[in-house]
Amino acid sequence: MRSGDRLVLDAVRRSGPWPLVLAFTGIAGAAAELALPYLIGRTIDGQDRTTWLTAAVGAVAVIMICECLTVWTRGVSGAAAAARMRGALMRRVLGVGPGMTRRFGQGDLVTRAGLNAEELGGAPDAAVSVITLLVPTVGGLVALTLIDPRLTLTLAAGLVAIMFVLRAFMRASGEIAAAYQETQGEIATRLVDALAGARTIAAARTEEREVRRVLTPLPTLRTHGLALWRATAGAGVRAGIMVPVLEVAVLAVGGYLLATRQITVGDLYAAARYAVLGAALSGALGFVARLARARSAADRVAEVLDEREPETGAATLPAGDGTVEFRAVSAGGLEIGDLVLPGGSVTAVVGRSGAGKSSLAALAGRLTDPDHGTVSLDGVDLRELSPSALRQAVAYAFERPVLLGESVEEAIEFGRASAGAAEGAARAARADGFLSRLPQGFLTPLERAPMSGGERQRVGLARAFAQGGRFLVLDDATSGLDTLTEQQVGEALTGELGGRTRLVVTHRAATAARADRVIWLEGGRVRGHAPHASLWKDPGYRAVFEHAGVPS
Repeated sequence: MRSGDRLVLDAVRRSGPWPLVLAFTGIAGAAAELALPYLIGRTIDGQDRTTWLTAAVGAVAVIMICECLTVWTRGVSGAAAAARMRGALMRRVLGVGPGMTRRFGQGDLVTRAGLNAEELGGAPDAAVSVITLLVPTVGGLVALTLIDPRLTLTLAAGLVAIMFVLRAFMRASGEIAAAYQETQGEIATRLVDALAGARTIAAARTEEREVRRVLTPLPTLRTHGLALWRATAGAGVRAGIMVPVLEVAVLAVGGYLLATRQITVGDLYAAARYAVLGAALSGALGFVARLARARSAADRVAEVLDEREPETGAATLPAGDGTVEFRAVSAGGLEIGDLVLPGGSVTAVVGRSGAGKSSLAALAGRLTDPDHGTVSLDGVDLRELSPSALRQAVAYAFERPVLLGESVEEAIEFGRASAGAAEGAARAARADGFLSRLPQGFLTPLERAPMSGGERQRVGLARAFAQGGRFLVLDDATSGLDTLTEQQVGEALTGELGGRTRLVVTHRAATAARADRVIWLEGGRVRGHAPHASLWKDPGYRAVFEHAGVPS
């Protein structure tokens, strides 16, 4: 069984009471529909017509109530299943971390967590509805058998044809739906990329070109949509034709039986109605289409859920000074080998674009794991640490930080067990000046605190300063600062934050010069590991900063 089908079954099993409620209302309504032709037939043939008519009216009332409950239950069931699936997707995406976006585009992930999760949420309703539609079909066959087995054989022959139509439609619509959903994800990815570069696009006045690029897959989407419509229409016509054909066939056989006095007029009426109820399987087309889309969506959702989260241990850190060790480490084309970052030291990481600086920074704090070798903090392999121990000890700051929380203060203290560190951390990041001028100071809601790129970077730095107990990783986190502010933050890194080990990815020679040692990366390998002054003698090292356009 493929992963998507297992996910569909899991969605049905974990939908709480709603599939059972839906099944109950479907079966009860089907039972009332099955009883109605018999009751009307007895009303036609019987002596006590008032009793039979009253019972028929009661059956109609039951059918109406069940229909109303079914519609309501379908809405609740689908919403609950989609919400649960979105929660599972979000937990997996955030749990896997950066490794997830290396495989899936951000827009594609949004599509899978949005549209695809909603389509998968309809699986319990579609599956239960298809099953409950078998009740009137089976009931019709049984009822016709009680009237005359020859009527049953006539209906059964037509039902076989309908099942072949549904089976072929299920296969075809599933393939088309998968292609349609894939194209939706591609368009969403292109749109998210365009939004990320909105300022560049506006500055270059290339809006029309970007619109064309984002919508390039639209004709393909249209092709898939039309194919799905044609498949649905064709199957609907073939299945729909079978209902009157079956009714005529049953009436023809029933007419012969009536002419030969083998059944009554009421029996003939009941047989005609049971033929229609028995052919109700043709009405499963819409639910089969939804189930096919749900299966295709489940395949896409399962691809995300099958991504393995990094394995975690339960170890805590012993007392230590924050020494970080790389032992025979390699990952994704980056060869680090053996490196030691002494406790309390400042180590700069420099290199040309694509040299592997951000990859090394990700390995240092376990945003990703090495393919080979180990990274340890105070003698403990990072993979053995519990998540809480790791995040209490290690903090990151990035070039484009995303601020989370209700207020500026919460954004700085985000994830911290105790409060009260925001102002000191902001002061170290030289962010206290502009933050104190906000309408409510540190309590200002984030949506009412507009910030420039450099100010946002300083708040991101403050968050890292408030978090990491032993080890700070700054991945190009000062690139948006002016020279004076960068110098002040650099002084804080080497002064006020003393005692914590710091790894600073930088393009600036001045920042590298303030570090205790520099890791110089070139072509995915460590070209040098020494103080800046020693490496500066190498023309290749000096060229790194000349290439970046930053004077020494």
